Formats: sequence, C-alpha cells, structure tokens
Amino acid sequence: MPPIQGLTRLQIRQAVGYSLRALQMLTATSDGATTATKTFVTDDLWGGTDDHIGKWWVGTDTPNAGVYARTVDSSVSTNITTLTLHAMGNATIASTLTDDTAELWEMQYNPKMIEQFINQAIIEVTGLAYDPEESLSLHGDGRQKRFDIPSEFVMVNGIYRRASVTGVQIHDATTEWNEAAAPTNITRAVDSKDYKKVPASNKFSIAGAFTTGLVSSKAITSLDLSGYDYVEFWIKSTVATGATTLTLLLDDTALCVSALETLAIPALTADTWTFVRVALANAELDTAIISVGLNVAVDYGATAGYVWLNDVMAVKNDTAQWQKMDDNNWKVDEKARDLVFTYALPYQLLKLTGGDKPLLLTADTDVCEVDDEFVIARATQLALLSTGDEALRPLAGYWENRANEAKRGMPWLVGVRTVG
Repeated sequence: MPPIQGLTRLQIRQAVGYSLRALQMLTATSDGATTATKTFVTDDLWGGTDDHIGKWWVGTDTPNAGVYARTVDSSVSTNITTLTLHAMGNATIASTLTDDTAELWEMQYNPKMIEQFINQAIIEVTGLAYDPEESLSLHGDGRQKRFDIPSEFVMVNGIYRRASVTGVQIHDATTEWNEAAAPTNITRAVDSKDYKKVPASNKFSIAGAFTTGLVSSKAITSLDLSGYDYVEFWIKSTVATGATTLTLLLDDTALCVSALETLAIPALTADTWTFVRVALANAELDTAIISVGLNVAVDYGATAGYVWLNDVMAVKNDTAQWQKMDDNNWKVDEKARDLVFTYALPYQLLKLTGGDKPLLLTADTDVCEVDDEFVIARATQLALLSTGDEALRPLAGYWENRANEAKRGMPWLVGVRTVG
C-alpha cells in the first residue's frame, strides 16, 4: 500500500493522541463563562468532580484555535462537565461558545511535546525523503554551460530538455519595436551584442524622469492565440524590479491602448537575463492580436535603467515533449549551487526535477510532506518512551516496528545529487 501523504499537523497530532489512547475530542454544549476565568462546558466527558484536573486542553475552533491550556478545575452537574481553564504561556483564552471544539489530553502527554515528536520524526527522514519540486525556470541559449539552481531545491535527480512544443512567435524582438515614436524619456535600440536568441535583442533606455506607461510597442500580423496558454520570453533589467514593476501587453488594437492581456513580469534580479513564462489570462479573447508592448506599471524611481527583451512566443503548454538528459552530461557544484553541463546547451527550455527539505510543522494548518504513517508511528513511540513507564515499553516497541516498516517502504532515491 503506498504511503498516504498530506495530513495537517492537527490531524497527525490527533492521530497520535488516539494511538496513545490519551485524547478525547470535545464539543461545547453551551457557552462558557465570560468572566476573567474561562470555562468549557460539554457532555462528552464521564466521571466525577475533579476527575479532569491537570489535563491539557487545546482549542481547535475559532476563536481559540491553537490555544493551549490546563484544566485547573472540573465539576459535574446532571452529566454536564464544566472545565475551568488556565492558558499556557502568554496565550489568551476567548469565551467559549456552543459547538466550539477542543482536544483534551491526559496529563502525561503534553500536546506541545507531541508536536515536537512529530517534527523529530520528520527530521529523522530528512535526506531519505524530500518534498517533490519541479522547475521550468532555466533555458539554454547555445552558449551557457553553468546555471543557478532554483533556491527551492536541495537535491536534483533529473534534467529534461523540451524537444518540441506547439508554439507561435509573437515577435522575436530582434528588430526595433517602433509602432509609434518613442515616448519622452525612452530611448530604444537593437542590441546585437547582448541577446539570448540570435542575432539581437531590443534594448530600451528608461530615464529617471519616466514614471509609468507604455515603453514601446510593435505592430504584428494578426495572431489568433485563443488556443494557447502561456507566453514565453527573455528579459533583463539593469535595475532590480518587483513582481508588478513591468508588464507585457497584448492587444487587438494598435499601440496596446486597451490591452486584452496584461502579463505581470516576475521580479527581476539586476543585470541578469531571465526566462519568463506567464499564463494567458483571457486566451479565449485573444483571437486577433495585432500589437505587443512593454509597459512600466510601477515607477522605476529616479534611477535610470535599461531593459532588454528577446523572443516573445506563445505556446500550448501540454504539447511539450520532454527528453531526459544523460546523467553523465551534468553535475552539481554544491558550494556555488550551480548546475554545470559538459557542453553549451542548445536553445531549449529545461525542466528540473528534485526536492526540497520536508517542512517542519509549526502550525496546525501545515501539511506534512513525508509519509504520514511513519510520522504518526514514530511520534507515538517517542511519546510512550517519554513517560518513563516500563509497562509501556512493549507498546512503544510495537510502534517502533510500525515506524521502521513505514520507513523501509519509502521510495528509493535514484540519481540524487544534493545541493549545498
């Protein structure tokens, strides 16, 4: 049976609590006290007065979700139990209401300790299990051999090149974008020395006095892009930009005066060519595109800058055919976090597969990125051992065997190259 993944910390903590037989879920049957001393009223509990003093209470519903408390008093009247709560640490307990939910834990199992055991289990398999990652941010240009590895990767186990894709060139940006005269404070040129796709790129000089608006546009033969889903292009800026500073415009009217597509260009690192893929937002309307433009949406500021643009394409993403590259043709420079190829890659999009370190769970909504069965079993084992009760050691051994079995069932990592 394959491992089940994707439980939240809340679900895993509760699963551990049930495995320990140390947890009871509660629902409030009426409102609690609104005075400084807060109470929780429920008919889910059995027993007499004082039977629940010292237990751990965790709110699992608004407004007390994630609030931890101890029960400092409990009383029973006509089968209704009232728990008096004392918040842990600097937490504040809000007045509880009918139908609020909570966890009640036995005294020997602090739920915060359980959460530490959950993370301890995740740490144990870090390096054996990874959160899967995939990236389409790298692209060959026929000259480059060394590439920065995207920051989310701590290991790479495969590189693929896009051998083919159904696409149409919107404009190669190797000739000047001159649909109209350049706006004031904008100078444009063709750069035959700095480009990604031969033989040149468009270069735009943006003076400090320029604020926002269309930098330049290009009239093109009418294109029907309604069947396409992504636009791809190269861009470089001498000034680092934010995720909304620059936009690429597509329009069925001249000079992009009423753009059908306003494609936000991701944040750019200064003086670095970046290959950009942006999803079309209104592809069904893009049936007669006749103008493509570069726009400044957020003022660059007083600093003058240059922007280069090259090879604007529309593609049908799902038509891509990928071919895995021979592992002998690339290596990882761990210290520099670089991919290094034995030859300059041709002008093709690359796909990286690999993984990130599994996330440690710090909030109840965090989702586990490794085998939940292993995490539950290991955390249960550690919780049982933490009691120091020799009578519980056989049960801890049972959960240890369950954890080790789940660990052995994790997929083998083949061809993994770690990143420093």
